[in-house]
Amino acid sequence: MSNASPGTPQVVIVGSFNVDHVWRTDALPQPGATHSGDYASGPGGKGFNQATAAARSGAATAFLCALGDDVGGQLARALATADAIDLRDQRSDAPTGTAGIFVDAQGRNSIVIGPGANATLTSDFIEAQTSAIADAVVTLAQLESPLDTVATSLRLAREAGRIAILNPAPANVAVPRELLALADVLTPNETECAGLFARHLGERIDGEAIASLDSPRLHALCRDLLPGGTVVVTLGAAGCFVSHPDNATRGDDSAWYRLSAESANPVDTTGAGDAFNGALAAALAQRPGAAFNIHLRQANRYAALSTERPGAALSMPNREELDVRFPG
Repeated sequence: MSNASPGTPQVVIVGSFNVDHVWRTDALPQPGATHSGDYASGPGGKGFNQATAAARSGAATAFLCALGDDVGGQLARALATADAIDLRDQRSDAPTGTAGIFVDAQGRNSIVIGPGANATLTSDFIEAQTSAIADAVVTLAQLESPLDTVATSLRLAREAGRIAILNPAPANVAVPRELLALADVLTPNETECAGLFARHLGERIDGEAIASLDSPRLHALCRDLLPGGTVVVTLGAAGCFVSHPDNATRGDDSAWYRLSAESANPVDTTGAGDAFNGALAAALAQRPGAAFNIHLRQANRYAALSTERPGAALSMPNREELDVRFPG
């Protein structure tokens, strides 16, 4: 259960809900291969994962989404109620979104998404929630919803003087420069970061090489990518890299720095990036006066703990579990 209190949301998440179908097997299937494995089904979708993480981190959270009139939609509403998430859904004639996920013995995953209702979320629906976005401290969106809908969400947050976070995931979505410019904070992983550098800067860098880039060079690229905002590149076991504008370091002592990953014993990395983003949004909302690195450390710890249990939304820890695992 969440620590979140009902009432005015501190965090608004705009995004997807999926019913996840998960197969665990020794190795990820190659083309033409048939594997045996264990099967489970549960809730997911980047938006819902992040909303669950924010709520279980203790932030009053609203989740704006589109759901089908089916069992998947009923599941979303029931789970949101259990975690005190203020779910506001646009009803769709399309089925609720689904995902097929394969997880290997090392916790690595491959995912196929069936967008369903997620692809029908409209800007008009988001605009009807303008007051919630204006009241919240942070609005967070990803790319499993239509891009114009995502843009509307971030624009409304900006117009209200709130923090707009864009998690540019999944990596296969071509993000226009105009959408990037609406983000106060951009949170790509290394694969997404490499794609953004290639698309918008003409810099061809392999995703696996992002973590080893010289820090001043990576900072310069981030400044070119998002001149007016903060870029947080999540790097898995290598931690994360932060790049601020020189004149807007969000309380940090440096415009750029690296933060090491927390020690973890991963079982399943599915949803770890979502755990990071939801926890970061919650931390920013709950302690708006704290330095950015404090929020980042909280998100890092939360993401690490989420990998120590299987699943996506259901793997998100609550605040008490986090404090026990990472005291101080």
